Amino acid sequence: MNRNAFIKNTGLLAAGLLLQGVPTLAATPPKNPLPRWKGFNLLDFFMPTPTTRAKPTTADHLKWMQDWGFDFVRIPIAYPYYLKFDRSRPIHPDEVLQFDEARINEIEQLVYLANKQGIHASINLHRAPGYCINAGFVEPYNLWQDAAAQEAFYQHWAMWGQRFRGLSAKQVSFDLLNEPAMRADMNDQHSPSSALPGELYRKVALSAAAAIRKANPAHLVIADGNRVGNDVIPELKGTGIAQSCRGYFPGIISHYKAPWANKNPDALPEPKWPGQVGNQNLERGMLEKYYQPWIELAQSGTGVHCGECGCWNKTPHDVFLAWFGDVLDILKNANIGFALWNFIGDFGVLNSGRTDVAYEDFQGMKLDRKLLDLLRKY
Repeated sequence: MNRNAFIKNTGLLAAGLLLQGVPTLAATPPKNPLPRWKGFNLLDFFMPTPTTRAKPTTADHLKWMQDWGFDFVRIPIAYPYYLKFDRSRPIHPDEVLQFDEARINEIEQLVYLANKQGIHASINLHRAPGYCINAGFVEPYNLWQDAAAQEAFYQHWAMWGQRFRGLSAKQVSFDLLNEPAMRADMNDQHSPSSALPGELYRKVALSAAAAIRKANPAHLVIADGNRVGNDVIPELKGTGIAQSCRGYFPGIISHYKAPWANKNPDALPEPKWPGQVGNQNLERGMLEKYYQPWIELAQSGTGVHCGECGCWNKTPHDVFLAWFGDVLDILKNANIGFALWNFIGDFGVLNSGRTDVAYEDFQGMKLDRKLLDLLRKY
């Protein structure tokens, strides 16, 4: 049997991915094949430059998560973090595979640290060669247009698949690319963007999944929704690749005054939930309509998880909690898990910097108890 046939028969699994320790797909598809994992995004390796990295996640942090009932962390990574190149200038295409073993070891150890607490770790390329939803680093090419960028993308994932070849799908998953979209200028996050052509996304996702599963055909692969994580990817149904939605709709609630998401943040109307905001009537029904395609996808037998959700700290806290309670309730009713962006920081349960929260002192940090209780409720 050649390699392609082997991958097809043992890795992509037309009937659905057989997760180790996770129920398999029967003749009648179950309601969401993925576990309802609940947890947080950890931003240790989110920045492309190691000198600007966040304070490392510790064993104590992970123990707090476990004690509070959470079992999932997503680790968004900027690929330049774990490369060796001259950072005084933009990266060259021939440098995107110059892996730095010491930096890779740091990421590997965080996965093992999470697993030690019984927490699943999802590795995500938040910035991949030729694409990122955010600016702040000059990409040398376009992932969706340049074959060299796609080949580099596959080689990065082959490296990670090999790195964690001995871990089960209960321990680790591989979230291919954060919030993909077709953008006019890869280095301008405010440039016009649209959904990717579905067949192009399918081609890139399947090739990356094959690279990952070359090391272990049972590796669990996840693809973020099209159009910046919002849209179900029908072209990936039946491939054994799970899909990841978002908990940021509508953006006027989740990203109120966020400069990276709005060209003129100070001109935004103050959010309400429910209520009239600008020309929109914001209420639960709009959330139910937004999530319906994702609920149907899960019920059809494709695993679904909400890889990011939450609200920046400029939204009034009572508005945030009212809206977020509806989001979490809809996800729970659909048996879809979630990961808050983030754990410690502007969106998090700790040290979020909100001005309208009565924080509780916790282990030298400021705990948003109301937000934590809401997360634990669902």
